[in-house]
Amino acid sequence: MPGMVFRTTNKAFMMQNFTTMIVDMGNVMGPYGESGKAYIKWCANMAQSLNVGVPWIMCQQNDAPQPMLNTCNGFYCDNFVPNNPNTPKMWTENWTGWFKQWGGKNPHRTTEDVAFSVARFFQRGGTFNNYYMYHGGTNFDRTAGGPYITTSYDYDAPLDEYGNLNQPKYGHLKQLHDVLHSMEKTLTYGNISTIDFGNSASATIYKTEEGSSCFFGNGNENSDATISFRGESYVVPAWSITILPDCKNEAYNTAKITTQTSMMVKKPNEAEDTPSTLKWSWRPENMDNFLLKGKGESTQTQLFDQKVVTNDQSDYLWYMTTVKFKKRDPFLGKNMSLRVNCTAHVLHAFVNGKYIGNQHAENGKFNYIFEKDVKFKSGRNVIALLSITVGLANYGAFFESKPAGITGPISITGRNVDETIVKDLSAHKWSYKTGLNGFENQLFRTESMSKWSVESVPFNRTMTWYKATFNAPLGNDPVVVDLLGLGKGTAWVNGNNIGRYWPAFISSENGCAAKCNYRGPYHAEKCLTNCGEPTQRWYHVPRSFLNAEGDNTLVLFEEMGGNPSLVNFQTTRVGSVCANVYEKNTIELSCDRKPISAIKFASFGNPDGNCGSFEKGTCESSNNTVDILTQECVGKEKCFIDVSTEKFGAPDCTGSARRLVVEAIC
Repeated sequence: MPGMVFRTTNKAFMMQNFTTMIVDMGNVMGPYGESGKAYIKWCANMAQSLNVGVPWIMCQQNDAPQPMLNTCNGFYCDNFVPNNPNTPKMWTENWTGWFKQWGGKNPHRTTEDVAFSVARFFQRGGTFNNYYMYHGGTNFDRTAGGPYITTSYDYDAPLDEYGNLNQPKYGHLKQLHDVLHSMEKTLTYGNISTIDFGNSASATIYKTEEGSSCFFGNGNENSDATISFRGESYVVPAWSITILPDCKNEAYNTAKITTQTSMMVKKPNEAEDTPSTLKWSWRPENMDNFLLKGKGESTQTQLFDQKVVTNDQSDYLWYMTTVKFKKRDPFLGKNMSLRVNCTAHVLHAFVNGKYIGNQHAENGKFNYIFEKDVKFKSGRNVIALLSITVGLANYGAFFESKPAGITGPISITGRNVDETIVKDLSAHKWSYKTGLNGFENQLFRTESMSKWSVESVPFNRTMTWYKATFNAPLGNDPVVVDLLGLGKGTAWVNGNNIGRYWPAFISSENGCAAKCNYRGPYHAEKCLTNCGEPTQRWYHVPRSFLNAEGDNTLVLFEEMGGNPSLVNFQTTRVGSVCANVYEKNTIELSCDRKPISAIKFASFGNPDGNCGSFEKGTCESSNNTVDILTQECVGKEKCFIDVSTEKFGAPDCTGSARRLVVEAIC
């Protein structure tokens, strides 16, 4: 819209319907200065005038005008203090993980740390905690934000992208909230007192006439704390909170996980009559009008931001111009190159119908220079530049003005020993075309009548459409498609856009660790996996997209060139479950609606290792642990085990607490 400036007091932006959805975005007000402050005040007054009958909140707006309730977002909010003493201490976004970006690694926030953040928040007077995200998901079609946010938005959430329980995070947080709910009246009405034991250890007591509840906190990152309280001694592990609903008996500790760990596996498509390798047909993207004619929809004598031209209706925008050289033009006798100052997330360049190369933004720098040697001819030359966006910025101050596309300058450079001549094309007559023909003609529709060839299917060819049919995997486990081997593009199943793919974008080799220490403040770069691998190779295909019987159609549009021969459909499910639990606890093992088929490993004593690689320790129970668990669990969808010497026998583990370690196959 002409004259649009976001978040200021101008009529174009001051819309009540929009504001009812936008009031929680004021935390980026600072860069807007006085105009931003005026907007926040207007938001508050307008919201109150709607008389909705419930309080309004402003997330992360420390100076939220009364009676707005300012709230906290982040990894930790225990130190947050509302700007009004009568406002409840509310945590509107507890970040359970972080999002993935193309070219990046997989972030993880440990279960222990999320639980610690919640328990410490309630220890310090918190009243409301909301998880972001509680259920991971998928950015189908073009809904991924950006730049460069992946199609997957699993977020390491308690419920994963496919709807599976992310154990132990789901179960450990469920246990925490069960304990907190049991203390609800005491936490709501109790008088609060604190004891500081030094070295980051403290106790918080909530007391009513009916009783009291306690939190023992240890914020030290390295040392366990021994707390003496009312004649008893309690050991609180480093970076953890112990909760005692009766101020005597420990009911929960954030660092002591008694919930199983579920190991997810992928299973090949076992549908009948489905070949192991999909049979592909193909067709090229028709670009003749752009590459050879430079023919678009509109013409301007300047370079426009891609958002302005496309109105975010497509990831693709053609910038085309014609350059004429006379036969004896001094340019033609020199070494020539095309130079593009670019803010396109991805750029493909063509001259006279010939593909001269591509480039994409890397390392978070979305402003770069593309330069390639080119041979121009005398007469008419067509330059066609395809600018591609991979999700637009949707957060932060002035995000609407962040450039995308080709804003120039664009030039042709001629060089020889004596001189360099630069011809600036920025003010040339540029022709624009939004989108690609294959998208407009809906080649991804199953009823498309376009001609596809099954002969000589090319691999590693840019701007190519591929199509194959498959049978839906049997059962009801979530379905995924493996797009390893492809370059970059978009995928459809039965006409449903399952998102952008870019498995050719490999994360760096450095920055991952085999183990993640939950102790100490979390940040998005702390616990990373998937180094040296594609940022995303697996794509969720909801069963609602599939025909349970008969053929299903997969269509790919490949931009950069890839090999579809490796593409295959699988299911994801729990493959094994593990537990590592101290004595005097009860553990539940569950294969998520599937029976437990075998006990791979079990030991009661001081075993070592991690799920998938457990080993027996120096002491072992007298009874056969594997036999006991086989009898109690195999063939059942879930089983409950009391971890005790009465059940497993008493191992001689001098100086160490006894634990049960088990891995069960689903």
